[in-house]
Amino acid sequence: MADAASTVPSTPLPPIGTRTTAADLKASGAKLDSPSDRFRAEILRLLEGLRGKGLSREAAVGALFPRTVLPQSTYEDVVAALVSGAHVLFFGPSGAGKTNLAKDLWELFPKGAWVVAGCPVLDHPLSVCDPVAAKSAPPCPICQRRFAADGEVARFDPARVNPRDVPAEFVRLREGFGFARLQGSSEVFPDHLTGNINLRKLEEIGDPMSPLVLEPGKLLQANRGLLLVDEIGKLPLGTQNVLLQALQEGTVTPSKSRESFPGNFVAVCTSNLSDLDNINDPLSDRLTSVHITYNALHAANRRIAEIARAEDSFAFLPEILVDSGVRLIEAWRLRNSGDNPDVGEVGSNRTLIDVGQRTEAIAILAGHELPTPDDLKAGLLHAMRGRIRARSGDSFDQNETRVREFIDRNLEPALKRSAGVYWCRFYHDVLKESKAEGEAAVAEGRRLASDAALKDQVAQGASLFPKFRPFVTYVAEREHPKSPVRAVDAAAAVFQLLERYSLFTCSGAEADDDAPLG
Repeated sequence: MADAASTVPSTPLPPIGTRTTAADLKASGAKLDSPSDRFRAEILRLLEGLRGKGLSREAAVGALFPRTVLPQSTYEDVVAALVSGAHVLFFGPSGAGKTNLAKDLWELFPKGAWVVAGCPVLDHPLSVCDPVAAKSAPPCPICQRRFAADGEVARFDPARVNPRDVPAEFVRLREGFGFARLQGSSEVFPDHLTGNINLRKLEEIGDPMSPLVLEPGKLLQANRGLLLVDEIGKLPLGTQNVLLQALQEGTVTPSKSRESFPGNFVAVCTSNLSDLDNINDPLSDRLTSVHITYNALHAANRRIAEIARAEDSFAFLPEILVDSGVRLIEAWRLRNSGDNPDVGEVGSNRTLIDVGQRTEAIAILAGHELPTPDDLKAGLLHAMRGRIRARSGDSFDQNETRVREFIDRNLEPALKRSAGVYWCRFYHDVLKESKAEGEAAVAEGRRLASDAALKDQVAQGASLFPKFRPFVTYVAEREHPKSPVRAVDAAAAVFQLLERYSLFTCSGAEADDDAPLG
């Protein structure tokens, strides 16, 4: 999958830290645009660049989200909502990828912005000196005082501010300045969103009602950028109402301030299914809901595991073990449909990702040069058990037994399926379904797989086992084993799994890997 940020040429922008004045910006034809306008323009620019590189429309949309693996229809819904200027709510089961998708949106969001130099909430320079811009995006009370005649906010008039007197700086939006993240909780009070009094500034100014003493809260920190609210349904209603004001009016009124501040941003929110009823209706009406659930395609779930392993793998784990671990998690999802909330996250994407890392760790601790099916079994139990919600000792033990019994019943069928697919792909793609070549490769593999001396000779370049060498090449190119695991060692380990579980037969087992599960 292409990385949109790296494959699309950028429109030339001034270097971060460039300084000028609002007069120069006006002369250059700069316009005041909202965060949603800027986001729309950036998405369309990226899509145009990706299409120009030969990607289909569908592939270009998917390439905007390199760290998530979701159905194409989900990507289409998200992009349509953002291009339309909407705020979004991602809802679905725990561990389905909601927060990762929200983070992807921040990566997409255009980071460069012109601001009034020194403004704590990043007012646009034109909002201070252009009446039309000020009407659509009023500047903050601090900038109003700063540029008003005699510093009297009541006398502030953008038409009377000389644009040459408004310093402008091109900055990169970052956390606290154009981006804010809020974790939903019953202890997140309105002041977390609006801001608190800075005691040092209060001591200097002496007026607790002055906007100059305010330390900006999350909504003000997100002004002109993006706000990410994780688990929005866990916010108290009073806190939700503060967010609602910002979404409705683009302003935030701190409880201890006489004046309102700008709070104009794109809101990206997430919620688990159990918390949806806690979101008040007016706030919910301001958000476009997008359902994020587990992937229904095995290939997509494999892709999630592969992305995680590319980032975090620290040992060689044969693909057959990775694949069968994914299949077992998929089987859990199909047969455990949320009837017990204590095990609701046992089949999550987080568990799916954990399995490989736990298997590798268990193999290393056991002193195994290469992970075994028993290591996978222990890794599955460790990862799945770790996602059980512990409410009491007895309930945890009961659910652990349930998970353990499920693994005992379903792991071997998953291993057989994964091994069958692996062999059949090699048989079809490399051997071109030659029965004679297949039998010769198996015969040589049986001689080589458990003979360390012979493997050393092959690794050193000896011209032995010519019929098995295509399999060594296939494994090396497919699985990319890293030192100290040699290609011949990796191939021998995979061969032993095939001999144990596939019996080197093909019966169409590989044909439906991209079909819906179930």
